[in-house]
Amino acid sequence: MNFRAFFEPRTVAIVGVSLSNDRHPANVIYYKNHLRYPIKVFPVNPKGGILQGERVFTRVSEIPDKVDLAVIAARAEHVIEIMTDCARAGVGAAAVISGGFAESGRRDLEERLVAVAREADLPFIGPNCLGIFSPARVDTFFLPSERMVRPEPGNVALISQSGGILVDQMIKFAGEGVGISKAVSIGNKALIKETDLLNFLARDRGTKVIAFYMEGFGRNEGREFVLAAEKCPKPVIVLKAGKSPAGSRAVSSHTASLAGDHEVFSAVLAQHGVVEAENEAELISFSQSLSCYRKSIQGRIGIITGSGGHGAMAVDACVARDLSVPALSEADQAEIRAKLSASAQPIAALGNPLDLTGSGLDDDFVAAASHLSRTPAFDCLLLLLLPYIPGITADLGARLSQVYSREGKPLVAYIPHVEKYRMLIEGFQLNGVPVSHSIEGAVLMAEALRRCRPC
Repeated sequence: MNFRAFFEPRTVAIVGVSLSNDRHPANVIYYKNHLRYPIKVFPVNPKGGILQGERVFTRVSEIPDKVDLAVIAARAEHVIEIMTDCARAGVGAAAVISGGFAESGRRDLEERLVAVAREADLPFIGPNCLGIFSPARVDTFFLPSERMVRPEPGNVALISQSGGILVDQMIKFAGEGVGISKAVSIGNKALIKETDLLNFLARDRGTKVIAFYMEGFGRNEGREFVLAAEKCPKPVIVLKAGKSPAGSRAVSSHTASLAGDHEVFSAVLAQHGVVEAENEAELISFSQSLSCYRKSIQGRIGIITGSGGHGAMAVDACVARDLSVPALSEADQAEIRAKLSASAQPIAALGNPLDLTGSGLDDDFVAAASHLSRTPAFDCLLLLLLPYIPGITADLGARLSQVYSREGKPLVAYIPHVEKYRMLIEGFQLNGVPVSHSIEGAVLMAEALRRCRPC
């Protein structure tokens, strides 16, 4: 199967455009790609005609150019005929946005669609999905451009059975500064399933972390997935719905999947080295952390803060997740204190957390981080930075990132995410150090490193 046609198409046919309703999903997809992406886009409707000055083709096989990707947003009863025509035209791949298949009881229609695609060796995503978002290349989501929030290009791939969950995650990734390489809504996953995408993304140079939102599997799909994930050289993260009996029923009605026994599934994920996220917050934090670091840790955390209260909350959050917070030896404390500024030296508490207080300066944070980075008792540092402390500057993030570059011990940071502190945050992010807007999120980043097997 040629998966490149999904993510790097040069020609795209949008099947199902309306000549009278510009709000039709197919029209939204057509205008977005026609106006904003570096691809040739062809509108298709059986009636033909003209759409804002562009010829509307009656079928895909009528298009004079070879079509890399067909996006099908027509009534379910017409999709098999359209797919047959796509096969005849030698289309490289398809995204079937249309609903009305197995999720609504029409499993027979879905099986016929798969049979047509298999016979023609024509891979398709869906049906009942949003399809594909590949930054700066193609976007098959039927969401108006002005309403979409797009993360910056990055190295995390998101694959979701639910289009709504995928869009929510993209919004939250954008808010946290987590970039994505690709995003795929697979819906009913009638032909292409999670394992197929996992195997492709394992070889994709632009992807470092592969994150899934799952609702369930068909027969033997779960086993195939975990075996492929175990072999994958990149971190694999899974957030699964359908953990409760009521959730399982909701999953079945949404994408016609079998949710299965969650406790068994969770144990199997852990056995095969897959990082399971319990909720959306964990998915975001895990993705951000593992996109920066590939090194597994035991979970011995050194905490540096400018506020004793923040340090205490961080300790509680670490302990709740079985991360240890070892005390710093008196000799180490004395050595760090000797390097502190005159304002912080007499009042800093250095037992772990290291509370440099509101009198701490940039140099104090750098000195403490440098020392802990060379201390074997810790394998990850948690930096709780309060930008309103008078002695902290916008350069501190970049300076602390240099400590990581020099020493190699993972750092995770907490900074309140408001525009006023953007330069401080970017100093970390531009140098590959993850930043969370909450203490709990920063602790989750460290937890991800403990739970991820070495790659």
